[in-house]
Amino acid sequence: MQSADELLAAYDAQVRARVPARLPVGVEVTRDGPLVRFAGPAGGGFVVYRDLDGLEGAELDALIERQVRMFSERGERFEWKHHGHDLPADLPDRLRAAGFVAEESETIVIGRAADVGGEPEPPEGVSLRETTERADLERIEELEREVWQEDGPGRIADMLEGELDADADGLAVVLAEAREKLVSAAWIRFEHGTEFATLWGGATLAEWRRQGIYRALVAYRAGLAVERGFRFLEVDASDDSRPILERLGFVPTAVTTPFVWSPAARIDP
Repeated sequence: MQSADELLAAYDAQVRARVPARLPVGVEVTRDGPLVRFAGPAGGGFVVYRDLDGLEGAELDALIERQVRMFSERGERFEWKHHGHDLPADLPDRLRAAGFVAEESETIVIGRAADVGGEPEPPEGVSLRETTERADLERIEELEREVWQEDGPGRIADMLEGELDADADGLAVVLAEAREKLVSAAWIRFEHGTEFATLWGGATLAEWRRQGIYRALVAYRAGLAVERGFRFLEVDASDDSRPILERLGFVPTAVTTPFVWSPAARIDP
């Protein structure tokens, strides 16, 4: 197994600034210096980058302000995901000064798909299945609302449906059901052209936690990644899921913090 630094270097090089070959309808990709901007996705836009090409000070402030201006003109919220090893070190302060709000930090963990895969073992009475149906995607959105007790800007059903319509080979959505009741759901994005597949979701109803459902969903999706020839799995892990993933062999590599700007948050002088 590679070291944490080697895994992070591979992730930075292959995944962070990747643009999928097929994009959902309405999503626009443009570039501004080192940044790649995605505008129009359900739930809001975002910017990604491999590094910031050494920009700092006034030049970095100008780059940040251009993104705020562009998304402001669209009336669209967007996310700038900061990684703990990004330079310059004062980037978080500059984002806050531009009106961004930091959300809860997560840990990037990476594991070998072949080591994590295996026969999923959900608890008795729980079954796993893949879906592409709109009705199921809407059930996932409702599940997320129930788990997190908030509406938020999610539009998860629209997001997943848009990705499936654009590239059915780039995403797999997996449900965990108990007597037809949806108790958890997760999805995997296959980052074609790289060695990585990325894991998302995994929210589970409170009464069904600590029974092995999350581990089963990880194993199921790892199996899909192995079948398709992907070497690594990456997760932006919460403090709840990180210990489970580390026990499965995932290696923590970096801390990441989403900084979110929204039109309502801007206060003009």
